[in-house]
Amino acid sequence: MKQAATVLALAGLASCAAPVVEEVDPFAIELPPGELGLEPLPDGTPWPDFSIGWAHREDLALATEYSLDYLAKPTSEEFFPYGPITHERMVKSLERFGDLVRESTDAEAFRESLTEEFEVWMARGRSDEGEVMFTGYCTPILKGSLEPTDVFKYPLFKKPEDLVKGKDGAILGRRTAGGGLAPYWTTRELHDGGHLKGLELLWLDDAFDAYIAQVQGSALIELPDGSQMEIGYSATNGQEYKSVGKMLLDKGLLKKSELSLARMREFFASNPEAVDEILPLNPRFVFFQASDGGPFGCLGQPVTALHSLATDKDVFPRAALAYAEVRLPDYNTEGKLVQRPMRFFALDQDRGGAIRSAGRCDVFIGVGPEAVARAGHVLSMGRLYYLFLKG
Repeated sequence: MKQAATVLALAGLASCAAPVVEEVDPFAIELPPGELGLEPLPDGTPWPDFSIGWAHREDLALATEYSLDYLAKPTSEEFFPYGPITHERMVKSLERFGDLVRESTDAEAFRESLTEEFEVWMARGRSDEGEVMFTGYCTPILKGSLEPTDVFKYPLFKKPEDLVKGKDGAILGRRTAGGGLAPYWTTRELHDGGHLKGLELLWLDDAFDAYIAQVQGSALIELPDGSQMEIGYSATNGQEYKSVGKMLLDKGLLKKSELSLARMREFFASNPEAVDEILPLNPRFVFFQASDGGPFGCLGQPVTALHSLATDKDVFPRAALAYAEVRLPDYNTEGKLVQRPMRFFALDQDRGGAIRSAGRCDVFIGVGPEAVARAGHVLSMGRLYYLFLKG
């Protein structure tokens, strides 16, 4: 599971100049408990052109299988029905979509079958207007070591044994000596109190990279011997997320026009005392575990570049088939990032720690430096649809 949207995480997050949080607050309004983040597409509303999905059928078939693997687990049934969508209907929807991806003779036949057999729902978005704020996340490649050294001295930590989760994965707190529950330590309390001593998973060579790993929720670690180690999300401390980028703006340490991942990295490199002063002001802390075959989303299944989404799982259906219309960054023939209108199918397979509304969606961009650069430039309004086999 990822920690937060790349752009918003750094207040926006990431590797581009991005609007500050106030500009996207309307997209972060939480729905009342029990309300759905989707509603059926009104009669007479034009359907999106689903034929574009035909071009990406191999990746779509794989991503669809990952969702079906999740739905095959008995524990998935507790999250259904989603409104009128039963667990059985969700499974049949994905099975049929997988058949169409593999068996349709061409893009037009694919589109016609979807139109005949499926119904379309739309994300309610900002203030029920259907506008969704899209951001991006990725898996960075960072340098690290399994042993601390003079170079590798910034640890990432394993999940503590006293951290208590609920059945749905929600963090309930920490187990106290008397057997009760208390809120888990904040980042500052963990930093100052030494509560994680002995739980180091590995050490990185840069404090800001340790923060980036927390924001993204996963990473590939290049070890000194040239091998790579994959790490993934294990849990958080359950505390509220606060944007470090916004803190830098509010304190007047960076200007809005210069807020970027590169500029933030420069700031902390030039002001090393600010690392321990500012980074722990974000109360939320992420714990990691060694993994293999990922990166993984919150469903315990691998996520697929540009075909996996992270949303608020309290208001959107797990593992569901979605279709997005949004501008995303891509490299042109000169190797420069430009914003292009894109339409693509994706599976709802992850959740973001800072995404708690029907107006937000995070797209998994991929792994490595190019994905990091692209993810940092994702901050666009678009439309988000979901498809279900007709009942």
